[in-house]
Amino acid sequence: MPISADTIRGWVDLMILSILKDTDSYGYAISQAITEATGDVYSLKETTLYTALKRLESQSFVESYRQEGPNGRSRTYYRISPAGRDYYAARSTEWRITRQTLDNFTL
Repeated sequence: MPISADTIRGWVDLMILSILKDTDSYGYAISQAITEATGDVYSLKETTLYTALKRLESQSFVESYRQEGPNGRSRTYYRISPAGRDYYAARSTEWRITRQTLDNFTL
């Protein structure tokens, strides 16, 4: 059963930063990594992804740069910044507390 976008909305930034904490990546690859990590129960819409990346960049949590891809075309890659790592750590703690709280209501 797919996960509703409303359920995940507040955690998209954390998912993106989780992908970027290990390696720089570009939009399509980030989207595919999220779909794969969720076992195909959630896929990020392109507009949601790029809106989140712009927001993260405007907050200085990610940085973008252009690099030539394997097919010779230039791609925009993203990397997590030191401030993004701090934000990721704080939000990860918040997520663990949220999950523990919600687990108290699981049937």
